[in-house]
Amino acid sequence: MNSSRTGIANLPLHYGKAPRWLFERMVKLSREITIAIVADFGAGEMLRRLSHPYWFQALGCVLGFDWHSSGVTTTLCGALKEGIKGLERDLGLFVAGGKGAVSRKTPAELENWGESLSINPEPLVYASRMSAKVDSAAVQDGYQLYHHTFLFTADGSWTVIQQGMNETTRYARRYHWLGETVTSYVNEPHSAILSEAKGQALNLVAGESGPARNTIAEIAAGQKPESIVADLKKLKTLSLPSRHYLTTDDLHPDSLSRILVSTYERQPGGFEELLGLAGVGAKTIRALSLLSELVYGVAPSYRDPARYSFAHGGKDGIPYPVDRETYDRSIELLRKAIGRAKLGIREKDEAVGRLERMRGEK
Repeated sequence: MNSSRTGIANLPLHYGKAPRWLFERMVKLSREITIAIVADFGAGEMLRRLSHPYWFQALGCVLGFDWHSSGVTTTLCGALKEGIKGLERDLGLFVAGGKGAVSRKTPAELENWGESLSINPEPLVYASRMSAKVDSAAVQDGYQLYHHTFLFTADGSWTVIQQGMNETTRYARRYHWLGETVTSYVNEPHSAILSEAKGQALNLVAGESGPARNTIAEIAAGQKPESIVADLKKLKTLSLPSRHYLTTDDLHPDSLSRILVSTYERQPGGFEELLGLAGVGAKTIRALSLLSELVYGVAPSYRDPARYSFAHGGKDGIPYPVDRETYDRSIELLRKAIGRAKLGIREKDEAVGRLERMRGEK
């Protein structure tokens, strides 16, 4: 199954819930916009649009939510899931997952839909699990995932929208995936990354991390667990340079022993298979990355995958000029969808007004 992470957006972390009146309005408007887009362009195009962080942010503005708040992610996805409830088969579009505990029910929801639609849910479950594994363990950028929404069609096309939080900086980072462009989950799976800030990150999906991925998989499958633990204990005595994102401060070799036994017994055939093993998470990958660099001399990338600060560029040309063509295309598609939606004149006027304000702000 093909996959591509299409973007990351950083947003201020806001707590609390959207007011009931606002959420109900977002449910209604998101339903009508989805119906209009699917009718004109098909369910696959809705997946592509939602997978694009530029368009996702624009949709959040149209629905009336604070444009730069972390809450736009959870509230928009929740409104969309609620909005198309009961219409999934007619639209050919399905939504699973959500925020917090609901996100952990995603595999069960996908299996239930698979049974209902008479399709094999396993590729979808795998895509859901691996996208979460990559953005929590293979890319360690300081954000803990707490939201995961999985949208798909009956032919197996899918989009993932997930979000992590960094309580220290009070920012949330949103990750978008689209399942139709590249075949690797672990080698440059994204085509656009957006963020307000960049730092250091353990980035094992970077192209330059290829040798490190291979070495990590070889260590996990080919080296006896007790030998790995012994090497990790030796590393505890080292003082790493401050430039390193990885440190030995939270390295606990004995606590990793059981999962290392499991990886050795199961003999993963490569980094993706290793990452997909149950129990292999951020701490295991971090420990093996340290071994790869400090014992075997094969360093992973510490390049933060975030690249850009704003969806359509900055009006002053920083960090790059406004992409007027993409911006106008996004606005025009939303305008057509609003025009076709079964909404009151006042609701349509308000939504179009928000679009016009977006156009004026570029």
